[in-house]
Amino acid sequence: MTARKTAVVVLAAGKGTRMKSALPKVLHPIAGRPMIHHVLAATAELAPERTVVVLGRDMEPVAQAVAPAAVAVQDPPLGTGHAVLAAAEALDGFDGDVLVVYADTPLVTPATFRRMLERRRAGDEPAVVVLGFRPADPAEYGRLVVRKNRLKRIVEFRDADGEERAIGLCNAGLMAIDGRHALDLLRAIGNDNAKGEYYLTDIVAVARERGLESAVVEAPEDEVMGVNSRGELARAEAVWQRRRRAHVMEEGVTLADPATVWFSADTVLGRDVAIGQNVVFGPGATVEDNVRIEAFCHIEGARVASGARIGPFARLRPGADIGADAHIGNVVEVKKAVVEKGAKANHLAYIGDARVGAGANIGAGTITCNYDGFAKHFTDIGAGAFIGSNTALVAPVKVGDGALVGAGSTISRDVPGDAIAVARAEQKQIPQGAARFRAKHARTKD
Repeated sequence: MTARKTAVVVLAAGKGTRMKSALPKVLHPIAGRPMIHHVLAATAELAPERTVVVLGRDMEPVAQAVAPAAVAVQDPPLGTGHAVLAAAEALDGFDGDVLVVYADTPLVTPATFRRMLERRRAGDEPAVVVLGFRPADPAEYGRLVVRKNRLKRIVEFRDADGEERAIGLCNAGLMAIDGRHALDLLRAIGNDNAKGEYYLTDIVAVARERGLESAVVEAPEDEVMGVNSRGELARAEAVWQRRRRAHVMEEGVTLADPATVWFSADTVLGRDVAIGQNVVFGPGATVEDNVRIEAFCHIEGARVASGARIGPFARLRPGADIGADAHIGNVVEVKKAVVEKGAKANHLAYIGDARVGAGANIGAGTITCNYDGFAKHFTDIGAGAFIGSNTALVAPVKVGDGALVGAGSTISRDVPGDAIAVARAEQKQIPQGAARFRAKHARTKD
């Protein structure tokens, strides 16, 4: 089989009114990534020569989101066949294969796209390959009528007879079309229907009239799920998460309770990572090998180096960089801070806009006071330093290597290396004061 080029046309002109949102439908996220980006990422693995996204009028936010992909505008909207023709300029003179996909069908895998192209390029070279699926409930999907391994026609439910409605193979809408015929076939589609629109599904009938064959490739039902409402968005998220959980476990990650761990599309996990229950990865999280993440942690925009231990109930916010073998423990929050190798903050601490040196220890209740109401300031804690419990480090401030800060201190000036710093009021004691206090209040009650 001769290698052929591929062009991708992404249909994204729908307004998505059922979402009831000011945000364009295709920009609603799945796993923290706009659904149209899932489609573009999957098709990018095919190394297409051309990619064009077809938008409707006044969809500038989507155009900005898909840049640098080429954009064509369908105005007015006159059906899916008309939408593909909006990309005609980008397809002019292209003789490879044209893959037509939908921006609101974000779960189709690169493997399925490859199977569609392989079928299109097989020895019999069908001019059109349609993606089909077999839903548990075919409902009102269009049916694919196949005879002798050839797709004869696509029948809309409302036009199907009883025999055709009994067919379990349904139309998912995605197609691979021979670029040598694509524009001619699309231009031959008519609009003699109730809506006066040009339907892409009619391309099969047009091809057959011209003596060209069509074929079908099947995909699982959950892979071709379209998203048109908030409920469908939630179902698509659930499918994506199930896939990713299975994938990371195959790659050497332990999930104590897979159903309670949630990933983002760009989450990176090394081998022998162990993840407890109810852990959420926001965008931008990277976890290296041999890390243990205890239950109820939230990690976003952060890097965790090999051998570190996180949680339980820890939060790593954007800019957190946790070094090898470091410990970030129970109810500890880290933001825009480097915690170097072997350092520990095991209990009830906030570390923001800071560096914690290698081997340093941050006591329970310690906070870096990084914000003065107008600007953020930096705290630098040296290697091997010991910060006692319930310490407030008022930034900008530096604690030198090996320094020791007494518990309950408020540190607002730099502490030299190997020094001891204690900044708290002198303790005052009143002998028998508590007894007199209780006696006074006892008399008051009488």
